[in-house]
Amino acid sequence: MASWGRRSSGMVHHIKALSKVELRGKAGEMKGGWWRYPLQPGVASALVPRSWPCVNTMASLFLVQRFKSSLPQKQVEDDDDDDQDLDFPGGKVACTSEMKFISGSYDKRIPCYRVLGDDGELIKDGSDFEKVNKELAVKMYRDMVCLQIMDTFLYEAQRQGRISFYMTSFGEEAATISSAAALTKDDIILPQYREQGVLLWRGFTLQEIVNQCFGNKDDGGKGRQMPVHYGSSKHNFVTVSSPIATQLPQAAGMAYSLKMDKKDACVVAFIGDGGTSEGDFHAGLNFAAVMEAPVIFVCRNNGWAISTPTSDQFRSDGVVVKGQAYGIPSIRVDGTDALAVYSAIRAARNMAINEQRPVLVESWTPFHIRRFHQISFSQ
Repeated sequence: MASWGRRSSGMVHHIKALSKVELRGKAGEMKGGWWRYPLQPGVASALVPRSWPCVNTMASLFLVQRFKSSLPQKQVEDDDDDDQDLDFPGGKVACTSEMKFISGSYDKRIPCYRVLGDDGELIKDGSDFEKVNKELAVKMYRDMVCLQIMDTFLYEAQRQGRISFYMTSFGEEAATISSAAALTKDDIILPQYREQGVLLWRGFTLQEIVNQCFGNKDDGGKGRQMPVHYGSSKHNFVTVSSPIATQLPQAAGMAYSLKMDKKDACVVAFIGDGGTSEGDFHAGLNFAAVMEAPVIFVCRNNGWAISTPTSDQFRSDGVVVKGQAYGIPSIRVDGTDALAVYSAIRAARNMAINEQRPVLVESWTPFHIRRFHQISFSQ
């Protein structure tokens, strides 16, 4: 104890000695908005901000070295302060003498990408979309119909008390089936609750889905999971996790692993609009952006998180603008337009793999259909 006491006293003595300063004299030389001072013989002079009223040789050396990483590496010397550019991590930043706050929203909302109109016809000839052949189009349609019928049976089974829990995909059939169609089986899926359509597309049978929901002896999870908590390593479908949005940071980590292994694949993580209110949403996006991980974040925004409207969750223009804050390319797409979703996910996949970067896709789906089922289920 005595030894630690002597060490702490010695440290205090050195701090006080370093804190003694001399008033600035004529030694200071003004250059480009900074004061240049010689520190020690044989040591190059360092730049000290002109706002410092005093300087001490040893203290200045310590402080300049400490703040070296936070100071702009280069300043453009110019007589006009308004024309100066600061070289800051991420690129040069122009200076201005005008005090102006960034607006909290755009003058116009981000447009929603669509290919088909309400009548099912192309909005206009020459629309920018990925064309599909007849075989693929028919399979997409059949799986969407199958998904809706399956949801109806299992939802009614839950209301009858035959199973304890179920989450439907009503109104979002095109969003999930078209996303699955645009991916390859090597792409890893991290779902939330409503991505059973992806499993259907990849060959997970109706019997396997029912087995999981009833938790019987043929359930791949041996009845140890809640209903709708599907998982299949065979189909690269990570088991559903009950906590909201935990799959997003995991998706970023998995995608970084694919990047390190130089795999020709990406990770796709699904989330609802309610999940964007979780901290894991922001952690996942930021992690993926910084590590430049090939991951696609797909947000199904139907306007309601069970019975909580998006107006009670955030004030931004939906979810698509959140990607820009993290430096992630983003797009808003009509989630009921199968061709639009297919085209957007295909483009996002190419971008994620070829450019090795994350992409955010906001899928808008009708909330009036979803709202009835969500509120009735939650009550």
